[in-house]
Amino acid sequence: METLTKEAVNKPIAREKSRMIKVLYVGSSKHMISYFGKNTDFELTARDTLYSALNFLDSGGSPEVIFCDAWIPEGTWMEMHRLVREQLQLKSTVFILVSEEYSENLYKSSFQNKVDDYYILPLPGYDDLYDRLRFLLKYRLETANGQLPELTTRRSMMSVSKRMFDVVVATSALILLAPLLIIVMIAIRLESKGKIYYTSKRIGQKPFDFYKFRSMRTGTDSELDKLAQKNNKYSAGQEISKIDFEGPCRICPPVRKKNCSDVLHLDNHEICEPWYQYQKTKIARSNASFIKITDDPRITRVGKIIRNLSIDELPQLINVIKGDMSLVGNRPLPVYEAEKLTDDKMARRFLAPAGLTGLWQVELRGRAGKMSEEERKRLDNKYATMYLRNRYSFWYDMKLILRTIPAIFQKDSV
Repeated sequence: METLTKEAVNKPIAREKSRMIKVLYVGSSKHMISYFGKNTDFELTARDTLYSALNFLDSGGSPEVIFCDAWIPEGTWMEMHRLVREQLQLKSTVFILVSEEYSENLYKSSFQNKVDDYYILPLPGYDDLYDRLRFLLKYRLETANGQLPELTTRRSMMSVSKRMFDVVVATSALILLAPLLIIVMIAIRLESKGKIYYTSKRIGQKPFDFYKFRSMRTGTDSELDKLAQKNNKYSAGQEISKIDFEGPCRICPPVRKKNCSDVLHLDNHEICEPWYQYQKTKIARSNASFIKITDDPRITRVGKIIRNLSIDELPQLINVIKGDMSLVGNRPLPVYEAEKLTDDKMARRFLAPAGLTGLWQVELRGRAGKMSEEERKRLDNKYATMYLRNRYSFWYDMKLILRTIPAIFQKDSV
């Protein structure tokens, strides 16, 4: 592994021809203060309580982005968010919630309160975060001025023919397939304990509860990270799969390895901050956006059969009837995948409806189940572009549905 000097790691990172973003951080995380303090793309103001932050704003402070801890003294993040949104001079300010650990309730609450984004510490690499903030600033500025971007204003405008077709076909399919659904439910229950269905949070045009027949052993979600390191078909190989808290620092000069400065205290571990940030960067660069496990050991025998025939997807017909999804669109993504596709270019794929089947699935069949991550992203954007630029065709959707039927019976599940 290459060795970097501490001076090289701590050297401020500057972009050519980029402007500085004014950030107000409300909280007490040393990671947050250190992160923004070492980068010349950000002008940081830090306040550790609700009232000190409000005093800064009342005295004329005008941050472009506010990062707020989930738990702050003298108040709550929801109170901070509400007070910020009530001030007209801050209507174009981006508000981002941050927390040390992921919380499902906190995640749902952040979206319900229309927070602009939600991050789990530590923050991603400088480049990724800077690009994301530029995108959010542009979006909020345009919406604050009443000039919604063209793509955003059209994202919820599903044609009447598409919606009617979705409801009629999904309802009819559920009625006709009722006997098969009952048999599958009995088989799942007989083979293993647990619920016969699986519900997870997915991101389409909006977050929603996504339904599937359970095809895995219960309690196996925690195994995903370990399996993704070895068996993710979209991964090109990873130099580092997780943070090494126990090993020696490989960044600081050898003479100082036993006494590194800027020590972080995370999850009951002590680690040199430059070495920690270096590892995070390596992981971010090697991680794939999508996860598809090959030869997944978590799948049951019944699960393998219903997956190969795509029967496990049939409960999503309920999502279609509810309006969460369409029969044809871009596949809704789990939260851990969706949060990696937040730059201006890739966010386009979320502006088209989430779908039961889509362009990349049928294209994948024609390539013997082999497709790169970049190609999948391109096809998602291609469908979104067609849908959003008044090029939507009912017959094009019908063509994709007909091409999906052979894909159901192929050996490699897509």
